[in-house]
Amino acid sequence: MVSNRTKDEPHRLGHDVFLDEVHSFEFWFQAVEGYLSDHPYGCSRTPVVAEPEIAESARDGLITTLCNYCVGETAALEAASSMIAFAPNRRSKIFLATQVVDEARHLEVLLHRLEQLGVADPEAEVDLRANRSLLAFKRRLLELVAARDWESAVFAQNVILETMEFTVFSAHIELADPITAEVLEGIIKDERRHMGFGENDIGRRLMDAPHIRARLATVREELDPLVLDAFEETLDQIGVPRSERPDLGRRYLSSVTRLGFDS
Repeated sequence: MVSNRTKDEPHRLGHDVFLDEVHSFEFWFQAVEGYLSDHPYGCSRTPVVAEPEIAESARDGLITTLCNYCVGETAALEAASSMIAFAPNRRSKIFLATQVVDEARHLEVLLHRLEQLGVADPEAEVDLRANRSLLAFKRRLLELVAARDWESAVFAQNVILETMEFTVFSAHIELADPITAEVLEGIIKDERRHMGFGENDIGRRLMDAPHIRARLATVREELDPLVLDAFEETLDQIGVPRSERPDLGRRYLSSVTRLGFDS
């Protein structure tokens, strides 16, 4: 069970004890219960929000955007589930198990939102509309996982991909219809935990084995152009003004900067 000391005084715990608690299923359950309980498909039962009127062009852009969100969530779902087999310790395996549940829920609620928008076959629509750069990112991530390269896989998934999603979803919420915004707000709460796991794990490994920095820098150099291409296309679709995009780009880059990689 998650103790009150974790909630009230987490920094007074020993580092290993703290990680045991915050990577546990019990901590995960306590974290998600508040915003998943009585929220079918990511939306509260009350008050019921009527489906807003959306112009056809805006609806089409939203469908494309949500299809690409599905690609990212599917990538994380497939990667996280496979990484459990070669995770270096028990707490990492448990955390990844909670992440698999999170990613499966994200995919489910996004597909359901596409159905609400009138898409008859959401999975087929995802295949039709998926951004090529995002698909290339997914392929490369799964290659890193298949190679059982723990550091590169965590870096690609829990730092690069999760940070991109967190940044884009946060921007989208400000412009989205109420139903889509509520769905994304629930997803973002999970992304914070996923990012925290990635930054903590990679940060500790860089301290213990600085030689892996060069390998991760190569991964970042390969994946950044794919991320930024998908990032720019999505910002176009959701209507983020160009004047705000440099700031969003800096937010995306902040995680790798915190780990000591140059922007």
